[in-house]
Amino acid sequence: MTENANYKKGTEIRNKLMGAAYADKMNKSVYDDPMMQKFGDYAREAVFGMLWSRPGLDMKTRALICVISDTSQARWPELAIHLRMARNEGWTEDELSEALMHLCGYIGLPSVREAMLTAKEVFHEMRNEK
Repeated sequence: MTENANYKKGTEIRNKLMGAAYADKMNKSVYDDPMMQKFGDYAREAVFGMLWSRPGLDMKTRALICVISDTSQARWPELAIHLRMARNEGWTEDELSEALMHLCGYIGLPSVREAMLTAKEVFHEMRNEK
């Protein structure tokens, strides 16, 4: 893929949100074959390069929106990624767990339970990385 301005901007934003080491780990494990590399390139250009860089919301708010969206749709692998991004953007473990708890009355306990279990794993992993 030609690395246009959105791709380059997307790479920067993705590395900032995930942390460069985690983004590199994903590049080597998830996006290590031609099919997934195409997907990753598209996501980097369109989602990170165009969507995350739009004016109007800060990155911290965008990260929380993704956490809520993933939980509401039961997208557990994506939730793990977005919880990491939210932590990297300044949300605390307590704030994120409270945001998830708030969803109990709107999307139900089973989804929130899964989200809390995912958060527990991500937070533990991130604490051990430091």
